[in-house]
Amino acid sequence: MKADPGTQRRLVEVQALDTAIAQVENKARTLPIHDTVKAVATERSQIADAVTEATTRASDAREAETRAEKEVTPVRERLVRNQQRIDAGAGDHKALSGLIDEIASLKRRLAELEDAQLEAMDALEQAEARLAEVTGRSKTIDGELQGLVEQRNTELRELAFVAKQKQSQRAALTATIPADLLALYDKIRARYGGTGVGELTGTRCTACGIEATTTDYARYVAAPPDEVVRCVECDRILVRGRGKA
Repeated sequence: MKADPGTQRRLVEVQALDTAIAQVENKARTLPIHDTVKAVATERSQIADAVTEATTRASDAREAETRAEKEVTPVRERLVRNQQRIDAGAGDHKALSGLIDEIASLKRRLAELEDAQLEAMDALEQAEARLAEVTGRSKTIDGELQGLVEQRNTELRELAFVAKQKQSQRAALTATIPADLLALYDKIRARYGGTGVGELTGTRCTACGIEATTTDYARYVAAPPDEVVRCVECDRILVRGRGKA
């Protein structure tokens, strides 16, 4: 393949742009904030689960406290009625004795129910406190995540702008390079990790970093200036023009 030396050297400029574009794209993929957003999003999901659980527990605790109150009320009312009947001296001795026994039984039952009611009230207080805690954390972490996402998007937009500028520069530059030479460069670049061309600096290929043997170097410099030379070691296009150091 033939191409004038100036055109071949423009490939080096294209390579520099391709390397810069790849670096920008890699930076966009590996921004530290990606991990931060992911971690906070995971925590947000966990907090959402905690809110659901706390809401359920608070609802159950309210129902339990309501049931406890409903159980206490009729016993307390019956106890009051019985006491009023005794105070009023209603009924004969046998009836009064029965009321006294029932009152004793009701008092024991009421004590049990009131203990259960206190436990239910305590459980409700704890459940509502937990719900308030996780709900507050949920609101806080929502704000944190929103701010992080906005920051990440800003950083990505800035990198995308830089990449777009370099891609525009590349398009303008590649428009001056013959299609067959550019296709060869792109094919080699795709095959060898993003690098398709190197320069012969002294006796070393900058693409692979290997110094040419005396024989290979002699062949490189002896080739016509417009011949597209390939590095024997890495098979990339080798742009000449600087001579031995």
